[in-house]
Amino acid sequence: MTSADRWLLPDGIEEILPPKAARLEQLRRDVLDLYRSWGYEQVFPPLLEYLESLLTGAGNDLALQTFKLTDQLTGRLMGVRADMTPQVARIDAHTLNREGVTRLCYAGHVLHAKPESLTASRSLIQIGAEIYGHGGVASDIEVIRLMLETLQLGNCGAVHLDLGHVAIYRSLVKAAGLNESREWQLFEIFQRKAVPELEQFLAAQVADQPLRAKLQALVSLAGDQSTLAKAASQLAGGPAEIGQALTDLTQIAAAIAQSHPQVRLYFDLGELRGYHYHTGAVFSAYVPGMGQAIAKGGRYDHIGEVFGRARPATGFSTDLAELVRRVADAPAPERIFAPQVADPALNQLVQSLRAGGHVVLQALDASQTPQSLGCQSVLQQSGSGWVKVAVSSL
Repeated sequence: MTSADRWLLPDGIEEILPPKAARLEQLRRDVLDLYRSWGYEQVFPPLLEYLESLLTGAGNDLALQTFKLTDQLTGRLMGVRADMTPQVARIDAHTLNREGVTRLCYAGHVLHAKPESLTASRSLIQIGAEIYGHGGVASDIEVIRLMLETLQLGNCGAVHLDLGHVAIYRSLVKAAGLNESREWQLFEIFQRKAVPELEQFLAAQVADQPLRAKLQALVSLAGDQSTLAKAASQLAGGPAEIGQALTDLTQIAAAIAQSHPQVRLYFDLGELRGYHYHTGAVFSAYVPGMGQAIAKGGRYDHIGEVFGRARPATGFSTDLAELVRRVADAPAPERIFAPQVADPALNQLVQSLRAGGHVVLQALDASQTPQSLGCQSVLQQSGSGWVKVAVSSL
């Protein structure tokens, strides 16, 4: 390694510098203040946990994204979190152990072993919110609305909201009676939306013709709100869970159209993102110029089961570092120069200005000047005491 290479960061790992760092910190505060105003309490999960706790119930995808290391004190495997949601579920189910509805929010770094796309970061600043203890569609509506409000703070215009419901696919696969290996094979086919391959698989593995037709129809049930009516027709006679899922999506769509009429809705009933993790409605938000979802979430009712309480849950998250790219630079604050003078009156004025939110840079030695520190104003002694004057007037 050359001396120049020593300063290189690993692929997909970024540092955040001024002035973007200031924008990001301000956005973080604004978003967490928004969550607090909705009644969400902030938690700080640990960066590392034992794998048994960190990955339980989270699915194989998260396991592949998790950096693993050995705890030198116990010899047990630990992981650097790749997603904070399972941690917050553990906090709700075990650490807090409250009854009734609990609203929690969080913000912090997560680390991915692999980028989700060629241009994606591996070091994300995840921020999100979760509701525990409520299984109705009202909690799904609330977290979607809160997600959209978050995107508004991030200056995201023309948001497209994709809605799906994994219970539809789950109920059809359960009715088909496929073994674990065949179920995984079918899941892979659905993920790729490979229609000819799907037809071949169903012809060989599903004898029930009406059920086979429903699974074939599901892969192409995508589009505007008329998709829900098509689904009700094409999936009629299927498991009862399908009707409830379509009712849930209809209610969600109506609520979002009422509160955020500018958001374009899209339905994809064959969307299986987080299939081994989510249990109900799933949603993703997209914005122009970005090929992957800028925010996503859904219902995951059984994740707390391994921690002793299978609490209903729904929530969302986004990457704050990606969100802040859309926030314009704020005007740079005025920088005020204070000379290096041992004067209690000057010190008191400097403290007062800083307490009021002003930026005051005090010289460390006589060589420093207002110009060298990039200051627009200077504190200057006059007959009436210390006053602020513009550098340009000196």
